[in-house]
Amino acid sequence: MTDVRDARRKRLYYRSTYTGTKETDVLLGGFAARHLTDLDDQQLADYEKLLEIDDPRLYKWATSQETPPPEYDTSVLRLIQAFELVTD
Repeated sequence: MTDVRDARRKRLYYRSTYTGTKETDVLLGGFAARHLTDLDDQQLADYEKLLEIDDPRLYKWATSQETPPPEYDTSVLRLIQAFELVTD
């Protein structure tokens, strides 16, 4: 089971860093690097669902520029919204 979960996390990390726009790649790539290992199976499923959203809309939800529909307003989205990307 761990191998399956690790493969899933690797796939999600890759998808997080190649979303379509650089801003979203940086935000979600940083989030994924920091939080993917901490997410449980339901949270991973919620994150996968978020990654299926078109990039501009997802970025607006992640940066709290737009309110997401209730089915996307999950604990994972709130983690993304609270994530502080630290760059040097």
